[in-house]
Amino acid sequence: MESLRGQFLVAMPDMGDDRFRETVIYLVGHGDEGAMGLVINQSLEDMKFADILEELQLGAKDELIQLPDAVRNRKVLRGGPVQKSRGFVLHSSDYFRVGNSYEVTDDICLTATLDILKAIAFKNAPSDALFALGYCGWSPGQLETEIQGNGWLTVPFSRELLFGLPIENRYDAALASLGITRASLSATAGHG
Repeated sequence: MESLRGQFLVAMPDMGDDRFRETVIYLVGHGDEGAMGLVINQSLEDMKFADILEELQLGAKDELIQLPDAVRNRKVLRGGPVQKSRGFVLHSSDYFRVGNSYEVTDDICLTATLDILKAIAFKNAPSDALFALGYCGWSPGQLETEIQGNGWLTVPFSRELLFGLPIENRYDAALASLGITRASLSATAGHG
């Protein structure tokens, strides 16, 4: 199978694992070693970006209080069930730090170091970014097997889907990009 890096996975209705029910996952890596992705349509209801900054002590209390609401209240995504306390930022390529940032595609990067959290909060933020705790991982061949078993649909990259749409609209938008609705989505779709 050709690499799906930089594309989306959309969970089928009969997904056997409840942790992935109605998820949209952006794949940051896919190859012979397996696959890695971040869920982009589920937020942690009891956590905001300011909570992360405070917990990691990435600013003085008065600095954090003075942050704009758009930064303070930025949603924290549930990136996946693996390493749920580890943070990952998917972002536009206008922020790139050699040795810290991983280039997923020409336009999208992944950074998992504290410097990007400071940049988002205080200065030099990437034009687009989302922050997630945890990630999704597949061993070699596992994702391919799940796709062949009708666990996932693949959806081409869309910047609007990744960064532009409200989190709660991303599942339906991903389906719509394939000309599908929840009502028309069948658990018995086949792969040829």
